[in-house]
Amino acid sequence: MARRGILLDRDGTLIDVVRDPELGVVVTAFHPDQIRLLPGAIEGLRRLQEAGFLLAIATNQPGAAKGQVPWAAIERTNRALVDRLREAGVAIAALAACPHHPEGGPGGDPSLIGPCGCRKPEPGLLTSIARDLDLDVAASWMIGDAPSDVAAARAAGMRAGLLLDRRRCELCPLRGEALVPCPDRVAPRLDLLAAEILADPRG
Repeated sequence: MARRGILLDRDGTLIDVVRDPELGVVVTAFHPDQIRLLPGAIEGLRRLQEAGFLLAIATNQPGAAKGQVPWAAIERTNRALVDRLREAGVAIAALAACPHHPEGGPGGDPSLIGPCGCRKPEPGLLTSIARDLDLDVAASWMIGDAPSDVAAARAAGMRAGLLLDRRRCELCPLRGEALVPCPDRVAPRLDLLAAEILADPRG
């Protein structure tokens, strides 16, 4: 029997972004010791898990394609995050990561550079997870912090939750930043977004 799932972006949704001192730019966490869970993340995940949702992570990780870090380091960081969540009582049923980037970067892995069907906003990561976990796609959600997460959800036939300040979301059409398509639910933190999802009359 198909089950409901919550698919989550990683950086900016579950964990904070970091500033790499060597690269001098804000990047995703490349190493386990850079993992910083965002406020409300554990609480939100626990609530969704207790409500019967299967939890999974769907994340774009182009660091190896850009020449920033070996892919093996990204995999170690992903495993460390899953372990950290498990220690907090949160079970991650699946994790899918896209290693590709359309342009890449200096020293990037050539095999990872170019178009693909898995990099969000493409739906490949989401449909792969849904197939592997036998999810009821129409009753499942993709949660992230970027328009690409919303677009991937729509392309996969899922509902979309966005972590974004509500006031900015209400004003963005006036600023020419309207999300197309719009998410189903918006909140600034995962625990607050979980409460909105669980209150959704569609179940």
